[in-house]
Amino acid sequence: MSWRDLGAGELRPEHVGQRHTLAGWVSRRRDHGGLMFIDLRDTTGVGQLVVNPERAQEASQAAHEIRNEFVLRAEGEVVARAPENVNPTLPTGEVELQVDRLEILSRCPPLPFQLDDEGVDETLRLRYRWIDLRRPRLQRNLRLRSRMVSTIRRVMEEAGFLEIETPILFKPTPEGARDFIVPSRLQPGRFFALPQSPQILKQLLVIAGFERYFQIARCFRDEDLRADRVQELTQLDVEMAFPDVEFIIGLMETMLAAVWREALGLELETPFSRLSYADSMLRYGTDKPDLRFGLEMHDLTEATRGSGFKVFADAPAVRCLPVPQEFSRADLAEFEEQAKMWGAKGLAYVVYDEAGEPRSPILKFLSEAELEALPAEPSSTLLFGAGTPETVARVLGALRRHLGERLGLIPADTWRFVWITDFPLFAWSEDEQRWTAQHHPFTRPTPESEALLESDPGAAFAVAYDLVGNGEELGGGSLRIHESDLQAKVFDVLQLSPEQQRERFGFLLEALRMGAPPHGGIAFGIDRTLMVLAQEPNLRDTVAFPKNQAGMDPMSGAPSPVEDEQLAELGIRVKEPQADSALGGG
Repeated sequence: MSWRDLGAGELRPEHVGQRHTLAGWVSRRRDHGGLMFIDLRDTTGVGQLVVNPERAQEASQAAHEIRNEFVLRAEGEVVARAPENVNPTLPTGEVELQVDRLEILSRCPPLPFQLDDEGVDETLRLRYRWIDLRRPRLQRNLRLRSRMVSTIRRVMEEAGFLEIETPILFKPTPEGARDFIVPSRLQPGRFFALPQSPQILKQLLVIAGFERYFQIARCFRDEDLRADRVQELTQLDVEMAFPDVEFIIGLMETMLAAVWREALGLELETPFSRLSYADSMLRYGTDKPDLRFGLEMHDLTEATRGSGFKVFADAPAVRCLPVPQEFSRADLAEFEEQAKMWGAKGLAYVVYDEAGEPRSPILKFLSEAELEALPAEPSSTLLFGAGTPETVARVLGALRRHLGERLGLIPADTWRFVWITDFPLFAWSEDEQRWTAQHHPFTRPTPESEALLESDPGAAFAVAYDLVGNGEELGGGSLRIHESDLQAKVFDVLQLSPEQQRERFGFLLEALRMGAPPHGGIAFGIDRTLMVLAQEPNLRDTVAFPKNQAGMDPMSGAPSPVEDEQLAELGIRVKEPQADSALGGG
């Protein structure tokens, strides 16, 4: 049996006079006094069915039962629409199918929400994800994803990279996010971890002689969720022997240009711009700058040394964010509250009117030289950050993003990419009172930085590079350490004892002693790249079946309890949470 011989969205004027069979879902049904119009939807698009009781009495009776999302099979003749009924917005808008036979293949009860409803609660959408995925936007997102992954594979294979899968069950790692732990039934009391990334495994593959490796890899990170973060993610994983940073960067630019060309029909301008980590933090307050709009920060630290305004005089860093708008006191009070949420103690400002005259509570403390150093423009506002460089960057960077959206400064259908380079090798953790890896512990220091590992780790730089698109980190990579003694020195800075190094990474250190070539690579987030490609604000709408912000699946109920018998097999006993823990205390 043939369910259909033509797609609903494939009806065209050249089919007029032909008989065809269509099958799909009902998007809309309209009753015009006996004459029934049905919009039938399938993967090819939407076509219109016309059911005329004078032509097909049985089909007309069946049509009266139909509701949205019923599944139908319709047979009939393709006819041209009357000129006044042509729909120029649809590829099928010049024709319709006059139905002779109509079959209801599947019925549908009233839906929990309609496909064209706006503002549907996300939990309800995820609970009925199979309905949610019928929406045109999500259909488009997943089709774009498929096209993107197909393009990536083609570009990587043409560049001589071999696709190799790595294990999902592997060893827990000490750096980065929390691992998802999997108990072993055959080795009671021992556990696998789901990989946060195939980082060590891909290095081992290159050490094994596979000089160009790639994989579309599933990665798992047990971390709190945000709009741009999920616990299960997919990344393009790339590693090569005898690496050349310019080759890796150029290949990634070629790949993204091919994705945008084949997915959207747009040509990206390459090569992408580059910005050092220090410049990015100084000018934009983040290492993920959105370059689609201006609002660059200005450093006033030296200009305000010895200022009469004590907040400026005592601060390690003073910067300002010029905004081309004259804000009211109510606006400024709102911005100050937001700045406090981001870690500021307050928010100083100077507002300039149309004539360029300033007003501010801090004017009386500022010298003539300080006022001249300010980037003043008529009808503008300067917002100041004073404190540690890290706090100032965080506060003004967040304000910049907020104001870019609020003032409508971010143009639609625009893509701006930038490589961030010259990263610090380490970052200081106040909570742990130790150095941590800025990227990961296998990142290679620059040649000049190797001598600083013992004397001044904070001054060491990495051979690392991140690609940022429209304010989202799309990919990050580095050259790796291929000498076991240098790797051990980096582990020492991270305060991993020799015993911990052997226990956690003994196999890697051993491999590095057995003919490891220089190697390096990059990892690209498939989900996040699709976010930028599709201009989608929520990462969960780039994957088919995501978890919610609590890490749960409202559709299936996962994570769910496990039978006591299965727990006993695994040698596990569930400890009931204490009352205060259940309430979020402790």
